[in-house]
Amino acid sequence: MARATDSDFMKMALSLAERGLGIVAPNPAVGCLIVRDGVVVGRGWTQKGGRPHAETEALARAGEAARGATAYVTLEPCAHHGRTPPCAGALIEAGVARVVGAVSDPDPRVAGKGYAMLREAGVEVIENVLEAEARALNQGFFLKVMDGRPLVTLKLATSADGKTATHSGHSRWITGEAARARGHLLRATHDAIMVGSATAIVDDPMLDCRLPGLEDRSPIRIVADGRLRLPLTSKLVRDARAGAPVWLLTMAGGDAARRAAFEECGVELIDVPKGADEHMDMQKALGLLGERGITRLLVEGGARLAASLIRAHRVDRIEWFCAPRIIGGDGTSGIASLGVDTLGKAPSLVLKETQSLGDDTLSSYVVRN
Repeated sequence: MARATDSDFMKMALSLAERGLGIVAPNPAVGCLIVRDGVVVGRGWTQKGGRPHAETEALARAGEAARGATAYVTLEPCAHHGRTPPCAGALIEAGVARVVGAVSDPDPRVAGKGYAMLREAGVEVIENVLEAEARALNQGFFLKVMDGRPLVTLKLATSADGKTATHSGHSRWITGEAARARGHLLRATHDAIMVGSATAIVDDPMLDCRLPGLEDRSPIRIVADGRLRLPLTSKLVRDARAGAPVWLLTMAGGDAARRAAFEECGVELIDVPKGADEHMDMQKALGLLGERGITRLLVEGGARLAASLIRAHRVDRIEWFCAPRIIGGDGTSGIASLGVDTLGKAPSLVLKETQSLGDDTLSSYVVRN
């Protein structure tokens, strides 16, 4: 059997890091392996809420076996004192001889300082092993640090001709059980989920994760509701104190009594400035979510919200669930008008993966913004 390479061990570390997606914000999801003489002696990943860090977890499991070992870390070990001591220092103290990193940390408090600390202590450092994969995994963290906004994933569930409902509004269920289960898994791996006010009013959703064993990974629930149209009797409002937090993105100046009623129910109101079209400025809305620590945002509807984000060049990925049926031109489109007058101005997508889910198909795209 061939000896495992640095890339092989880093792949394992990346798979560990994925376990933290959706539960570690505002921190990145990091994985760490401690390997000695080709044998994994410790492993860890960032825990819920961002602490403990992956390195701390892996070193605790490795114990004395970490001395002289190699640590594989999917993000540069931190070098600053926060709520916990720096992970670079913990690796040094544990006697690790070699650190293999996937990607440098963009946080100005780290940004090369972790690697420098390790080298100054005599630890061999290898950088940029599976860098592209590591960047993709933590794209939301990178965007929050560098652009001040979360990664935005648009989830669509449509017929083969891109419709989400019939002309009468009937929409349950366009896709089958396997596709719906995958949709709930998407919820579990994002920090927050957002819908428009029309979707919230018509569907009255809970926006939680209902996969067995993952119920505690329900994301923060957000409604883009500029004029506070959401009924106070909606499931989201009634569940705001018992379930995952509920936030309303709205415009300032709404009815004071209605604002107070939402807040009394446990709903947090976030005032978003108006854009040029007198609707909420979605670019600024995403910035406000970034300020609150959101790194990964899943958008599930509706058509106008999806269009506004696409027009603002703020959709990064699309998870498109497609059912093998045709509804026709009188159905409801999954994306509202974009005002595209030439094909050259149409948003361009890069297909990354296609999966069959029962009779349905899931196509995963990256958007070229």
